[in-house]
Amino acid sequence: MSEKNNYIYSEDEDLFIVNNILEDFAKRREERRSFELGWELNINYMVGNQYSCISPKGDIENLQKNYYWETREVFNHIAPIIEMRLAKLSKVRPTASVRPSGSEQSDVYCAKLAKSILTSTFNKLAVGDLISKATIWSEITGTSFYKVCWNNELGDTIAVSDAGEIKAGDVDISICSPYEIFPDNSANESINDCASIIHARAYPAKYVSDTYGIEVTGTDIDSLAFDEISYNSGVAGRSNVTKLTHILKRDHVLVIERYEKPSVSSPNGKLTIVAGNKLVYDGDLPYSLESVGKRGYPFIKQVSSSQIGCFWGTSVIERCIPVQRAYNALKNRKHEFIARLSAGVLAVEDGSVDIDNLEEEGLAPGKVLVYRAGSEKPQFMDAGTVPSELSDEEDKLLAEFNILGGVSEIMRDSTLPSSVSSGSAITLLIQQDETRLSVTAENIRTCVKEIAEKVIRLNKQFANSKRLSQIADENGDIEVYYWSGADLDSDDVVLDTANELTESSTTRKNILLELYDKGLLANEEGRITNRTRVKILDSLGFGSWENSQDISIMHTKKAIKENLNIEKAKLPLEVDDHNIHIEEHTRFLISDESKKFSDAHNQKILEHIREHKQLLKQEN
Repeated sequence: MSEKNNYIYSEDEDLFIVNNILEDFAKRREERRSFELGWELNINYMVGNQYSCISPKGDIENLQKNYYWETREVFNHIAPIIEMRLAKLSKVRPTASVRPSGSEQSDVYCAKLAKSILTSTFNKLAVGDLISKATIWSEITGTSFYKVCWNNELGDTIAVSDAGEIKAGDVDISICSPYEIFPDNSANESINDCASIIHARAYPAKYVSDTYGIEVTGTDIDSLAFDEISYNSGVAGRSNVTKLTHILKRDHVLVIERYEKPSVSSPNGKLTIVAGNKLVYDGDLPYSLESVGKRGYPFIKQVSSSQIGCFWGTSVIERCIPVQRAYNALKNRKHEFIARLSAGVLAVEDGSVDIDNLEEEGLAPGKVLVYRAGSEKPQFMDAGTVPSELSDEEDKLLAEFNILGGVSEIMRDSTLPSSVSSGSAITLLIQQDETRLSVTAENIRTCVKEIAEKVIRLNKQFANSKRLSQIADENGDIEVYYWSGADLDSDDVVLDTANELTESSTTRKNILLELYDKGLLANEEGRITNRTRVKILDSLGFGSWENSQDISIMHTKKAIKENLNIEKAKLPLEVDDHNIHIEEHTRFLISDESKKFSDAHNQKILEHIREHKQLLKQEN
């Protein structure tokens, strides 16, 4: 939020609101503590710190060795599983379209405009990179969040004042880790089930001063748990926590935003912002992000796997941690066996040799070992062999990683089973293999749909002045749109693509080639039209070879523009396709859309049709 508080309170009332927010925040943080410990444990195992555990006191601690000679190496199989899942999920980048609110030509135009705005916004904000960042958080901790809001500091410059440039504003999307979000109750399954949500994030002190126009003093704040914060209100953060993955942020200020859902007492909801220990905003929810213009939360939740009756999702790391612990212990015990077999265990009679020298230097090759006359000669004890059960258990644990992690040998090793040689069988195995991630992929697709809906609703609410947008259409043509938020009459978003994991680009290309071979893409004369040829090449990835537009499409677009602005239309030209123009103009006049325009406007279109018919008659 970049708005300043427009409400005037007394200092006592300000202090009461600030204390209420800080106490509520401390309460929610303590209630969520068990989930935070699980996330921190997941992060530790992901980065390789795999001898950490949750202590009975509720802290993250490192396990100590039982003996000084114990091997404590880490054989990290969790990181490759997460990396492979992220690589597969990186293909899930659906494109969104908007369904028209009606069948009129203006409704179709507005839907096309909304889709173009979505495409432009997603490109400007690099939404694909944001999805990747959110997916990393959701795969490791189980949950991540998108925050979609309106930023008055973005967009084109519309004026210049003494204070600086005045921007038109634009949509802004950011990623929130689960550490930043505090629901009123973790038993709520969705965001809309929450009566209120707190978003806490640490910002540099200078940024807070410039944004909210207040003077604040920065402190050292924990990057994840906000433990190093102290407040004038007397609320203090947790202490005595072993921080294994946290980073201390210097000269930062904690900004707490509490969003309250619309209710009978607050029809527009409520937003309260506290920076440090100062109140900077207390008013209505600023964004109409729900259907039919209702105020709502700017957050979208993405989970790796849902939990029944819980706000937070689960990560595959939680399932893999017991297997990883068993695997580390097994491999280390196996190496200790091998070390005993290699170095041996020497048995000597007490006082027969120099024990200190033997322990320090060992039995080096060529060493002369002197022992006391009359005593037993030192000899190696039988260390046996490495039990075969260890190798069997190791194979079983590796198989469990595949089962619990949602990956297989094909996905993990990029190799196929030696017993499979049929091309159809291989394709089927790959499809079935990737289907195991379809639930997580569908969660990402749902988030993209919700982001698109919120982008349209924010533009409809805040883009009040006319804006000029240049957007490339599907044929590579640059189209110019002169629009405002009032032109967006539909936020019914649909996803164009199917599940990218089950239907890869290679699969779709093969299907397209089969349709072409069977002649199903030809017209009634058995020929491939120019328009179809362009679409086929574009689907095969060779759109740049044939970026010229079908001339019939160009005539249709010209006629549609003339229908909407006939006053500025020029006289029909000899190069016009009169049949297409007559058809489009006639379709406009007999549709309900023509009723939205004046009789004079429709009469001019009738005259325009007569001019086309006259030129067509002359040509014939």
